[in-house]
Formats: sequence, C-alpha cells, structure tokens
Amino acid sequence: MTALAIMFWVSAGLLLYAHAGYAGLLALIARLRSGRRVAPPADSAPPNVSVIVAAYAEERVIAARVANLLALEYPRERLDVIVACDGSPDGTAERARAAGADLVLELPRGGKIRAQDAGVSRARGEIVAFSDANTLWEPQALRRLVLPFTDPRVGYVCGEVRLVSDRGTNQEGLYWRYEMALRRLESQVRSVTGGNGAIYATRREDYLVVDPIMGHDLSFPFNMVKRGRLALYAPNACASEKMVPSIEGEFARKRRMMSHTWPIVVRGGMLDPRGYGPLYTLMIFSHRVLRYCTPFLHVTALISSAALLGHGWVYAVALALQIAVLAAAAVAGTLPIRPLLLARYYVLTTASLAAGLWDWVRQGTSAAWEPAEGTR
Repeated sequence: MTALAIMFWVSAGLLLYAHAGYAGLLALIARLRSGRRVAPPADSAPPNVSVIVAAYAEERVIAARVANLLALEYPRERLDVIVACDGSPDGTAERARAAGADLVLELPRGGKIRAQDAGVSRARGEIVAFSDANTLWEPQALRRLVLPFTDPRVGYVCGEVRLVSDRGTNQEGLYWRYEMALRRLESQVRSVTGGNGAIYATRREDYLVVDPIMGHDLSFPFNMVKRGRLALYAPNACASEKMVPSIEGEFARKRRMMSHTWPIVVRGGMLDPRGYGPLYTLMIFSHRVLRYCTPFLHVTALISSAALLGHGWVYAVALALQIAVLAAAAVAGTLPIRPLLLARYYVLTTASLAAGLWDWVRQGTSAAWEPAEGTR
C-alpha cells in the first residue's frame, strides 16, 4: 500500500470513528457497565448553593436571569445568587441589584474566569453553581443539578442546555442534541470529557482556579478526573438559551471558543494521561483530540483521494462526496434549504476548529469576552 493510500484510509477511518464509531463504542460499553453506579437518595436534604452569574454588558437580560434563579423550586434560605460584573460598561450591576440578587460584585475587566473566581471567593454555599446571563433554568433544574453531589465521589455536574431559536439559518440544535447524547453515555461509562457554561456546578472545595483564557467547560471535567473525582451529566437538570441566528455567526462563536480551547489541549494538561485510567484516556482521545483534529483529517482525505484517482472506485466516490459537501455549503449561501444548510454548518464549524488554532498561535487569546451576536 502506498503512502498516499495509507494517508487516505487513516484519515477517513479516524473521521468515521470520531463522528460515529465513538458513539457506538460508548453505547456498547455503557450497556456492559449498566447498573454499576449507585443512584443517590432522592430525599436527601438539599445543600446550600451559591449560583454565580458572570456578566459583561448584560443590562438587557440580567434582571430576567436573576428573577429566574429566585423563582427556582429550591429552599430560598439555601440559595445565594451572586452576579459578578466583569467591568460592565452599562447598567448591568444596577439592574441585578434591583432584581433581587443577593450579592452584586463590580469588578475591573479581567474576563469571565476571573469574575467567576471573585464570585466563588464571596460564596457561602458548599456547592457553587454557574450560569450564563442569557440562560433560563427550569424550576427543578438546581435541585436536580446538585442531587448527584450526595455521592462523595462526585466533583462536577453539568446539566442539559436546550438551544432555542425561531429564526435564522443556524443548524447548531441538531449537533447539540448529538453532543448531549454523547455526554449522557460518557457519564454512564466514566465521566464527561466536556461541560457547558449554561448550567454546571462543583463543590466549593473542589473549585479550580485556572488560567483566565481557559474556560471551565473543558478544564473542569478532565481535571476532576485527575483528582479522583467523577464529572457527571444530569440530563434532567435543564436550561435553555438562544442560539446564534446564523451559521456564519456560529462560525465566529466557535472560532472564538476554539482560541480558548487549544491552549487547554496543548498546554493545559488535557494531553497528559496521568490520573485518567485507560478508559478515560480513550474517551479524551476520541471525543476531544480527534474532534479538534477533524479539519486536518478532512484536508488529508481530500488531497489523498484526489491524488489516488484512477486507483480504485473508493477514491473516486470519496472525492465526489467531499466535493459535493463543499459545493452544497457554498450554494447554501444563496439557496438556504435544510440539506444545504446542514452542509454549510458542518463545513464552517469544522473550519472554525482550525481558525481558532490559527488565532491563538498568531495573536494569543484575550481573557475578555463579548456576548455572542443575536443571543440576547
């Protein structure tokens, strides 16, 4: 077999495994391991919780966010709502106070992570939970989010976020449902490999102070595992937030996110398997490393299949499929029908992984952030 053929089959095989094979493997392992984890008692007394919302320029939504938290079906005397304003240039702090937040911190601009750190330093709860300013939690979300902490092995729990949109071209909802299914399986098998910023919690004693350019979503789960904790997914702890309306806006959002993700992968400890165990090492490689490498695998598959034309029908079919997806993505800009939009979403969001790496290598990553366009 020639070097080109090896390049093609390795890249194509890894792409198929990353997008479909890993999910099938997880489902098989979860079935074999079913029943091994003991469910926590549902009648345990709820812990004291501090919910921290880091906010920058959120005057349009912060009052609704605070009101939503105060309306949760959770004992009020055990709930502490903290809004950490990261140098907000508008009336975010005033509106948070007027809405009834227990504590509002007005901080110099230092980025979301440092605002969260400040909130934790003032928190009174044994559990600290976190949420975005544009998120809404269902009434039982907090109670369900903290329930797994009755197991002393649990150090981190994230809930389910449902993306809401009544307009636009973004196809993120389909991908996100698939991602949530993977997290459910990962949680059953061992621990999740990533979380989300809309709804998650950790024990105050387990809270990690990380580099301000490295978000909690990716840093917390694998670091909890390294420390002997479980990082779980609670699918019945539900939140919702507006998605970016357009695919192009989603590309920009994911590009920004990946400029924060690559530092975690390259120098944040994710690639160091010490403390993982073989199974979680496989999960990190499959769900994180391979997923982030998909742009480079696609380029390799495209070039090698083009170079191997005439050496077998498989290469011709593979090249035709790749060209068809690229053409559909291009046409979707002027003909926005669902199949074409799905192709455009896939191409642009895959490209965002490489674009985020380029941004980080070329100019570094700022700890500061701006609300994504169209999500407020």
